[in-house]
Amino acid sequence: MILRNGTVFCRDQAFCQADLKIGTAIEQIAVRPEERIVSDGSELDLTGKYVIPGLVDIHTHGVRNRDASDGDLEGMEIMSRFYASRGITSWCPTTMTLSEEELTAAMKTIRQFAGAQDQMEGLHASCVGIHLEGPFVSLEKKGAQAAEHVKKPDLELFLRLQEASGGLVRMITVAPEEDRDFVFIREASKSCTVSLGHSSADYEMAAGAFAAGASHVTHMYNAMNGLHHRKPGIIGAAFDAGASVELICDGLHLQPSVIRLTEAMFRGRITLISDSMRCAGMPDGEYSLGGQPVFVREGKATLRDGTLAGSSITLMDALRNVVRFGIPLERAVRYATSLPASVIGAGHCIGTISEGYRADLLVLDQDLNLETVITGGRVWDAGAQEF
Repeated sequence: MILRNGTVFCRDQAFCQADLKIGTAIEQIAVRPEERIVSDGSELDLTGKYVIPGLVDIHTHGVRNRDASDGDLEGMEIMSRFYASRGITSWCPTTMTLSEEELTAAMKTIRQFAGAQDQMEGLHASCVGIHLEGPFVSLEKKGAQAAEHVKKPDLELFLRLQEASGGLVRMITVAPEEDRDFVFIREASKSCTVSLGHSSADYEMAAGAFAAGASHVTHMYNAMNGLHHRKPGIIGAAFDAGASVELICDGLHLQPSVIRLTEAMFRGRITLISDSMRCAGMPDGEYSLGGQPVFVREGKATLRDGTLAGSSITLMDALRNVVRFGIPLERAVRYATSLPASVIGAGHCIGTISEGYRADLLVLDQDLNLETVITGGRVWDAGAQEF
């Protein structure tokens, strides 16, 4: 398949006019007239269209009334198909703070799904790893995590879950003040990305955790101390350590000015996430998250006491939002593609339009409406019908 005349988000993180030849992987990129790709008989003319990498969501709990913690194989398939129909071609099922039995069941189900996903028919997103958001969080900053399942960092438990997943855990969220000698962070960071979050850690504690091997921050600003001029906390420590950070850009978790301010401070280190729950893609109503009731009104999801829970958006919504909030499109695309891929150690094969990378691509119109989804070289319209 040849994609002609698109405005392509090239590897240098800028848009250029280019033709692409794709199979399962991206085979050739032609950016100059003399490099014109010879037709193979199958072409799409994308004049006036943006071509960007498929989006990579490394923090999403669920959609369509399904959740990654359910341990439900059918639910995994439903989520995978919904993500792809919304432009998310790679995702990390994200679990909650639950009992070891529930987490183990979820790990085994996700492992089973990931092992069989290449045999799935039709449009679907690729499961590229697991994000354990807990159970090693702070009670003080648990947010929407269930208090009864919060645990001190336990390396043996982590290793049991990693084994049950078949090594699929790519990231774990930890409150560093619960691991004061950093033994857990030091060891866990050898096998996955350690992210600081759901934490009341001060600057010194967070700086020590980054020095011990942590390298990322889970939904920065939410479920942690704020940035105070004498108490910079995790945010200041992340800035000094060069860590990457997540932002929930639904317009509810963060005021747009904070997103612009953060982009100025952490430029090139931001990962957009959805933090979506089973209410995403569903009407307002009552749902659940980690065994707790969640109430959704006009897209805002809260616990019974009013605590803001996850979101009801998709990563494509987040991308459009940050552009609307004033972040240049080129940087916004990077924050939803190559940077999250790099955070989970997959930046060598997804998230970038470059020869040899998996042919996961999106075609957008000038208003950033999704028109075409390409997964592994197969081309689908936004209604999930293969061309």
